Amino acid sequence: MPLAVVHIGHEETTIVSGNGEAPEAFLALNIGAHKTAREYFKHEPPTPSEMENAIMNVEDELARARTTILDDCALFTNDAAIRKIALLAGLANQPVMHFGLAEVETTFDRLVSVLYGRPASAEGLPTNPGFAATLLILREFMHHLKFSLITVMH
Repeated sequence: MPLAVVHIGHEETTIVSGNGEAPEAFLALNIGAHKTAREYFKHEPPTPSEMENAIMNVEDELARARTTILDDCALFTNDAAIRKIALLAGLANQPVMHFGLAEVETTFDRLVSVLYGRPASAEGLPTNPGFAATLLILREFMHHLKFSLITVMH
C-alpha cells in the first residue's frame, strides 16, 4: 500500500512518500510551524486576518506537494505536535491514533471561534501562534492533498 509520512517542523514541513521499503519521493515545504507563526501571526491568539493570510501562503506552498504524493496513500506521522492536536480533539491517548479530517476540521473551527473572541479556556485550546500554525498546516495539508485520515504513531 502506498504511504506518505508528514512532519511539521519548526521551519519546514517534510513529506516522504513511497510504495515499498525505500521512499520514492521526499519534499521539504517552506511552511514550518514557527516560521509560519513568525511571518504571519503578530498577536496571541492570531487575528482572523492574520489566519487568512497564513492560509493563502500555506495553500500556495502545498500546491508543490500534489505531484509528490502517490494516489491512494495512507498518511502517517510520529509528530508530537500533531499528537497533541489529536488529544485536544478528544482522541484517547494510545500508541496509535486515527485522526480523521472531520476531527481536524472541528478542532480548527474551535480555534477560529477563539480568534473571533471566544475564550480559549472555553475551547480548551492553547492560544500560542505555534499551535495555531501547526493546526493550520495540518488542516490545509489534509484538505488540499485529499487525506481523510492521518495515523498518529507514538
